[in-house]
Amino acid sequence: MAEASDSLREESTVESKPDRPFRVKLRGSVLALLRLPNRREVRAAIHQLSTTGGVIHLEKPLDEKIEVEMIFHVDRATIRGKVQMLFPMWATQGWMQPFRFTDISEVSLDALQSSLRSFVGEAVQAAASGR
Repeated sequence: MAEASDSLREESTVESKPDRPFRVKLRGSVLALLRLPNRREVRAAIHQLSTTGGVIHLEKPLDEKIEVEMIFHVDRATIRGKVQMLFPMWATQGWMQPFRFTDISEVSLDALQSSLRSFVGEAVQAAASGR
């Protein structure tokens, strides 16, 4: 009986997990400016983006868990928010470093979500037309 209740508990926790936000692969086509706590600025290229975070390409990695301000333009919106840098990975020409948003205004979040949906819609239309 304990096994049955354990499996039911596992199933209910799996079902209650929220869906992962969809991600858009930008392949470095969107540039971002990172403002460090010491006010120094670093440029990066965004490779993947979602409403919760993404992955950027950097010449040199930033410290894991450092919080920085990220500013970038996507579609017609300027997105500005605080992000926490996660563990970097060596790439063939620089570093790929994931990040997650820790503080982003509702306006920026709405603009980001709208822009990401627009990118997905354009990709679907291009695929359907054979481009």
